[in-house]
Amino acid sequence: MDSFEYEIHEYKAGFARTPITSIREVPLTIQLNGKEVVTLLCTAKHPEYLAIGFLKSDAFLSSPDQITDLTVRDLGDRLLAEVETCHDPWKNRVLERSITSGCGKGTNFGRNAATISKRHVTGNVKVTPEQILSLTHQLHERSTLYNATRGCHNSSLCVPDEMLLFREDIGRHNAIDMICGQCFLDDVSVDDKLIVTTGRIASEILLKVIRIGVPILASTAVATSFSVELARKTGITLIGNIKDDSFWVYNDNKRIIGF
Repeated sequence: MDSFEYEIHEYKAGFARTPITSIREVPLTIQLNGKEVVTLLCTAKHPEYLAIGFLKSDAFLSSPDQITDLTVRDLGDRLLAEVETCHDPWKNRVLERSITSGCGKGTNFGRNAATISKRHVTGNVKVTPEQILSLTHQLHERSTLYNATRGCHNSSLCVPDEMLLFREDIGRHNAIDMICGQCFLDDVSVDDKLIVTTGRIASEILLKVIRIGVPILASTAVATSFSVELARKTGITLIGNIKDDSFWVYNDNKRIIGF
């Protein structure tokens, strides 16, 4: 189940009993070769893609061939994702923790930022302003869980004229990780694609998208200064503050037609 029904009291010039829908929240613990990496809070949708997406975006994995086993178990009060690999993902690695702007437990943030900022995103997909607005409109239309609960973020993997994947979760990081994980596991080419999402574009979000290689990231919310700097340094096209008929372009890199 994605959500649960409750009866509460709502104040509107007086108190009255009101039915509401509340989004599900479940801990997902990721273990890598028997060692705990992180516990994420999520809706429990697509936990295998979420676990692999997190490990990929945090540089524990570089190829799907490294994965020898992936098991997700329901322990009642939580989910446990157990990932086994044929390589040593912990070699020469010190596990560092960062509290990200999403209030999550990030790992090796400084190392990731320093490494990824040296990359250059080369995908040459072209998109029109009208296509960006249309895809955002489709994102809102697909957001049935948000409309019911007001408690989740949504992300989609798209080509300019079509939405290919749609994911929703209580955390914008999780929604992005699920897309990254599916692209990684299913060997989906991303050079000709873009991600359209909700939620603030903080640096940890941008780092995930850069690592998987998607050339365009567009959000209904705004970007932080670090994200803008990273986008301009790495060549990713960064779009934010998308409304019904407008948006901001933080960095183009010749991918927006008519810019």
